Amino acid sequence: MAPNQKLAELEAWRVSGITRTYPSYRREWPISEESWLEGKHSDDAAEGLWRIKDKLYDLSDFARRHPGGAFWIERTKGTDITEPFESHHIEDHAQRMLSKFEVRSAAQPRNYKFTLEEKGFYLTLKRRVRAKLRQLNYRPSHKTDLLHTGILISLLFFSWAGTAFNSLPLRALAGLSLCWLSTSAHNYFHQRDNWRMYSFNLLLLNCNSWRISHALSHHVYPNSLHDLEMSLFEPFLCWVPSRHYASRVQRVISVLISPFVYTVMSLVQFTERLVYSLLKRNVMYWHDLLGFTLPVFLYASTNADLSSVIFSWLIILGMGSFLFGFIGLTAAHHDPRIYHDGDAPRPDRDWGLFQLDTIIDRGDIKWSDLLVLTHFGEHALHHMFPTLDHGVLRQLYPELQQTLREFKSELRVMSHWGHIKGQTQQLLRMETNPIPPGSKKAE
Repeated sequence: MAPNQKLAELEAWRVSGITRTYPSYRREWPISEESWLEGKHSDDAAEGLWRIKDKLYDLSDFARRHPGGAFWIERTKGTDITEPFESHHIEDHAQRMLSKFEVRSAAQPRNYKFTLEEKGFYLTLKRRVRAKLRQLNYRPSHKTDLLHTGILISLLFFSWAGTAFNSLPLRALAGLSLCWLSTSAHNYFHQRDNWRMYSFNLLLLNCNSWRISHALSHHVYPNSLHDLEMSLFEPFLCWVPSRHYASRVQRVISVLISPFVYTVMSLVQFTERLVYSLLKRNVMYWHDLLGFTLPVFLYASTNADLSSVIFSWLIILGMGSFLFGFIGLTAAHHDPRIYHDGDAPRPDRDWGLFQLDTIIDRGDIKWSDLLVLTHFGEHALHHMFPTLDHGVLRQLYPELQQTLREFKSELRVMSHWGHIKGQTQQLLRMETNPIPPGSKKAE
């Protein structure tokens, strides 16, 4: 291959299909939530302010008064928040307030290629959802709260029993409870600050950290080079279908080691944040201490010695981490039929249609509110309207189906077993898909 041709090929793959430039954060190592935000400061042309579409706003004085909590505004300063702003504010109150904070028009065009046209798919659906919600009580439902509380109690009981009686089966049930507690807490950290979101931290993960990597990165830019939930696993797991990101041998190894990656995921993420805080700047929160309340509870409530308690806790933590990683990474996003960066994009760049292109929903859990809550169910609607309680999303399917028919699109579904096979195939996939989603050939 000639040098110029090789250089051209290298430049071609160093581009994301959803942006005009290659994400800056991927040029640095190690990748973290902080490096992702710093990369957006460089890429988003927000000029140190908050960018929504082609205008810049100064929300500094509003942060502490923000109904959803100051975190969302303070951590997004200097970035483009167009899509999060639209998806997190279903009612139009926030839109009407924006003019008070407008500073000027942006000097450069948006880096992101998404569209949010008034007559486009997403805003059409959003208007219908807004009208539907005015007829419903869409505050966090009592049933979801009861399920979350029940799972928390189950975790404490099975952890105590497994430690007190030195029982592996009971510890396994505690690990399942810990996983389910974290997945159900995920329902809450998308919302305004609340006590339930902190239960996520019992897995040694952190709800605020995941608000960046999950809510602001993965939810907005799924399956792209801007998706931290893909980038953070590289080079051990790679879903980007290109030999430039992982060789065939690397991909086979990734399938084999994925159970181990799931098991150590929570400990590794906690350690990375701790090391970063010690060497660079503090990214730890007071509520990181909540991750250690479970072993403290076990030590105080059982007759086991300290080493036995730590051993029992690590078993529970490892099982919980494994199940959380396994369920999360086989929930909806990874299958050769699903769009990943490098595949041919849909000509219509509507952000809502992009969400549908990156998701195949779980059809086998819709009958159970518990399974929907603990297995990232109703995934497409959750991506498009993340602040809504999972118990409410199922009531929005008539509006979704109506809008899908109008825009000649579809919501794909399959079983968990299909997703397990699909994720394995995606990890091994090296060739990009040249057929755009929504085309007749793709069907």
